[in-house]
Amino acid sequence: MGVLCYIIFIVPLIAGTHKTSPFVRFHLNQGFILFLFNMAWGLIYGILTTVFTALMFTAGVWGILAVITTVFSLLWLVPTALCILGIVNAATGKLNQLPVIGKFNIIK
Repeated sequence: MGVLCYIIFIVPLIAGTHKTSPFVRFHLNQGFILFLFNMAWGLIYGILTTVFTALMFTAGVWGILAVITTVFSLLWLVPTALCILGIVNAATGKLNQLPVIGKFNIIK
């Protein structure tokens, strides 16, 4: 169930295993925080990509804006790496917090 918290966090939440297992509760919280981070990043990414694309077409500034858009696209690797790290921690039975976003606690 700990690994599922990072893939589909809603399954352990509906199953209620977080109420009886502190291990699942910890990883469910980490997975939910990661989900929220991913949603926020997706919103920011969508807005910035739209703005940069509009600038590229209207201002004709292709070079630097294309590079910035590419860098933002590569930043999708951050949530992916955090997800993999969380899955590895859950699979090995560790309670290590995710870097930067792991210190927040939503599910009690």
